Amino acid sequence: MEYAGDVDVTETWRRLSEDPNAVLIDVRTTAELNFVGLPDLSSLDKQVQRSEWKSLPGMALNPEFKAGVEQAGIARDAAIFLLCRSGQRSRDAAILLTAAGYQHCYNVAGGFEGDKDTAGHRGTVGGWKFAGLPWTQG
Repeated sequence: MEYAGDVDVTETWRRLSEDPNAVLIDVRTTAELNFVGLPDLSSLDKQVQRSEWKSLPGMALNPEFKAGVEQAGIARDAAIFLLCRSGQRSRDAAILLTAAGYQHCYNVAGGFEGDKDTAGHRGTVGGWKFAGLPWTQG
């Protein structure tokens, strides 16, 4: 199995709300988190786990990604939802973690900012922010 599949942002929020062991890992760069914002899970008594999938400059694959997840102490049987800007990096991260033995890795389809609209802007078509889910500025 490549990974558990794609889940939209509202389903992700529902699952995080209902499952005390479910985890959200934001795989975006620190710059993205600081300037664009990040999900706010405080109302669920949870924190977003963060581990960059790719790092600046150059967006090179972060060789410490898996180690960062392991150090966070996330159970291998927990539902893990991976989030990036639009859903590509998080999909790749879900595949890697599944191959590493994590059993329930989901890609958050639409990501934090969603796809680009016809004007080339993000945040107006889909994603966490567009859905009105809680978030905070970094």
